[in-house]
Amino acid sequence: MKEKTRISESKIKKLHKKIFTWWEKNKRPLPWRETTNPYYIMISEIMLQQTQVNRSIEKYLEFIKKYPTIKELAEASVSSVLKSWSGLGYNRRALWLHEAANQIVKLKEFPKTQEELQKLKGIGPYTSRSILIFAFNYDIATVDTNIRRILIAENFAKEQTKENELFILAQKLLPKGKARDWHNALMDYGSLVLTSAKTGIKPKTVTSNNSKENRRFRGIIVKYLTRISKAKKEQMVKDCNIPMKKIDDILVGLIADGLVAKTKKYYKLPD
Repeated sequence: MKEKTRISESKIKKLHKKIFTWWEKNKRPLPWRETTNPYYIMISEIMLQQTQVNRSIEKYLEFIKKYPTIKELAEASVSSVLKSWSGLGYNRRALWLHEAANQIVKLKEFPKTQEELQKLKGIGPYTSRSILIFAFNYDIATVDTNIRRILIAENFAKEQTKENELFILAQKLLPKGKARDWHNALMDYGSLVLTSAKTGIKPKTVTSNNSKENRRFRGIIVKYLTRISKAKKEQMVKDCNIPMKKIDDILVGLIADGLVAKTKKYYKLPD
């Protein structure tokens, strides 16, 4: 093991005590923490990939009420799932979740290894680890933006530390048998105490203003089509206040991603 990943036991224990002591008094009562159902955990993790916690809570509760089982989600229409997802942003996640549900139904059991989970649509290294941690309490570590910031702020890593090294460090710090509580505690501590504003530590990836604008327009169109059964391009430009010079590229992207379908001159959600 590289020298930079060697950490004294006393330093590790000191961090455990600090984080857990704070967390006992400040833990957030989030609905997905009340279950170990891997299907519900998967829903919450995909929602939380790019949506803030507070915005996800209501949608999560609505979603599991409408699709209480993997089978019911798999059997739902794409348009129905997109309508349920509306408001969360990054609508491709809804398609990925729907496809992942279909994959699991075919498997006839929920995957229980990283390798199996990463074969599902939309599930990468971070999300696969998170599902195993929060559903099964496996002794593995994962690193999100909050955890990365803690590792840096607590002098276990630097801002330029590579992702694979962060995962090695996180695994070294993991208290055995407490993966679920440990990661919940770290995420709360990073969200409420060692924030980006307080530490000055920025996320590794920064989205350009142009990308943000295009993403916003994409979300507006999908949300609009959840209310209108179908619409022509000119109608969307007017009703959604989207520049004519951008609409073609945005619609082409939405169609390519499977979020919008075109029939003759009309656009609608996929069936």
